[in-house]
Amino acid sequence: MTLDELIILCKQQDAKAQGELYKRYNQTLFSICLRYSPNYVEAEDNLQDAFITIFNKIAQFKDKGSFEGWMKRITVNTVLQKYRKQRVFDIPNEEQIEDKAEDEDVTDLEVPLNFLLKIIQELPDRYRLVFSMYVLDGYTHKEIADLLGISDGTSKSNLARARGILKTKIETYYLENENTKP
Repeated sequence: MTLDELIILCKQQDAKAQGELYKRYNQTLFSICLRYSPNYVEAEDNLQDAFITIFNKIAQFKDKGSFEGWMKRITVNTVLQKYRKQRVFDIPNEEQIEDKAEDEDVTDLEVPLNFLLKIIQELPDRYRLVFSMYVLDGYTHKEIADLLGISDGTSKSNLARARGILKTKIETYYLENENTKP
């Protein structure tokens, strides 16, 4: 079945087509949920909420642009809406930190992907969301600010703090693993 046929059937609320759409895209969308969620279980819940929203709004898809891109946007927005309701961004007196390159580079270190995902998930919500949106999904600070209802400066500050936390954890990981090598 082609994607266009699948979309038509999903617009008609065909359960088999919805199951097929889920099978085709659950891993792709789950990886997005993992980046934005603090843990695996919450990522699973967010994936389910995203698919519910996709199935409820599929009639709004007008074949303009990529269907996968449309689903990814819904997934990100579904997760962000959850955190927006939790008001994780109400931070009094947030410093305004300019987005700048780090002085020391830790990008040449070999760190397992599962470790990177783990430490990203351990970030405080406001830092994890901004980091994921900016670094992993390519949003600008203006777009992040608009989507999360925060200022550009707060977005930049949260990104800088997330990078600082991640850098420290990666350096610690590297030092611990260097000491265990023969």
